[in-house]
Amino acid sequence: MLKRHQVLLTDWLAEYIWYIAKKYDMSFSEVIRAMLSVQFLRMISDLSSDYKPNLTDKEIVKILRQLATHKTAEEEMHKLLSKLYFETRKAIEFRLGKLGKKK
Repeated sequence: MLKRHQVLLTDWLAEYIWYIAKKYDMSFSEVIRAMLSVQFLRMISDLSSDYKPNLTDKEIVKILRQLATHKTAEEEMHKLLSKLYFETRKAIEFRLGKLGKKK
């Protein structure tokens, strides 16, 4: 479920996100979600040595490269993003559970 949030960005950061969004035919919000997901997944796996994601760095790079090619069909793009979001959600739930901050 998506919720609306206001985020203030510097001009240079917003400019780069718009660049990515236009280049890969994605929405501004989708680019932010994808970028946050990649970074949270990496950060949690670095912070928690006992957490091993099912999505390796090599697989993340492969997904990003596939998304970067305009040959990737829209359905395939959504499949790849869904995999990224699912793995990131598992990592976040693991981390929050470990910290005792799960809802």
